[in-house]
Amino acid sequence: MRYFIVDDDAASRRMLKQIILEGDMGVIIGEADSGMNALEPILSSDPDFVLIDLLMPRLDGIETIDQLRKQGFRGHFIMISQVENKEMIGEAYEKDIEFFIHKPINRIEVQSVLKKTSERLLLKKSLLTIRKSILHFEQETKEESHRTIKDVVSSILNDMGILGEVGSDDIVSIIDILSSNEEKTMQIPPLKDIYEELASQSKFSSTEILKESKAIEQRIRRTISVAMNNLATLGVVDYTNPEFEYYAPRYFEFAEIRALMKTIQENELTPKKIKINVKKFLQVLYVETNEKFKRPPI
Repeated sequence: MRYFIVDDDAASRRMLKQIILEGDMGVIIGEADSGMNALEPILSSDPDFVLIDLLMPRLDGIETIDQLRKQGFRGHFIMISQVENKEMIGEAYEKDIEFFIHKPINRIEVQSVLKKTSERLLLKKSLLTIRKSILHFEQETKEESHRTIKDVVSSILNDMGILGEVGSDDIVSIIDILSSNEEKTMQIPPLKDIYEELASQSKFSSTEILKESKAIEQRIRRTISVAMNNLATLGVVDYTNPEFEYYAPRYFEFAEIRALMKTIQENELTPKKIKINVKKFLQVLYVETNEKFKRPPI
C-alpha cells in the first residue's frame, strides 16, 4: 500500500512512518504538516490511503477531505484523532472515512487498522478485476453470437491472404447459399450447379446465367491459386508457420503445395502448372465454416 500522512504533530508523523515501515505494511510516498500543504502533493501522488489528523489549524481533516474530493481524489482516508465527540466522529464517517486511529498512537491498533483496510482494498480491486473480466467475456460472447456465416468465411479467407481477391466475394456467397439451404448435407453439390445457382441471383436468362457461371468459376480458380501461392511462400519462409501448417494440408492437394514451394525455392521464372482442386477447397471451407458457426451440417 502507498500511504500519505497529514498531521501537524511531527512526533505523530514520525511514529506512524516507523510503524508502517518496520511492519512492512507499505511505503510512505509523502507527508504534510497541514491540510493546506497536503492538497497538491496528495493530488499529484495519488496514494492508496491518506492518514489524516482530524484537528489541524486553518484546514482541519474533514475540510481537507472535502477539498480533495472536490478536486477528484478517489483514494481512501484513515482519520487520526484524540477527539471523542460523537458528532465529529459521525461527520467524519459521513465523509467515507475507512477507520479511526486514536491518539495517543498505539502500534498494535495502527497495525490492525492498516491490515484491515489494506485487505479490504485488495479485495475490492480483485472484485473489480473479476467484474471487468466478466463484462469483457459477455461482450465477446455477444459479439460472437451476432457473427454471420459471411463473417466466418471472411475470417478464414483472410488467414489465407485472399480476402479481397477477385473471387473472394463469390466464395463467400457460395458458402452462405450452401449453409442457408434447409436440406443441406455434408457433401456439396456439383460445382456446375453451385455456380449456376449463384449466377441466377444476378442474371435471368439462361444464356446470361451460363456466361456468368463460367466467369464465377474462373474468378474462384484464380483466387484459390493465389491462396496456394501465399501458403507455399509461407511454407518456404517458415515450415512451422501456423497458417501454413493448418490450411495447406486441409484445403489443398499437399503435393501441389510442395511443388509450388520447390518452384519458389529454385526461383523458377516459369512456374509449373499446378492442379487446383476447387471442389476440395469449397468442401472443406463449407464444413469448417459450419463447425465454427456452431451449425454443423446434418
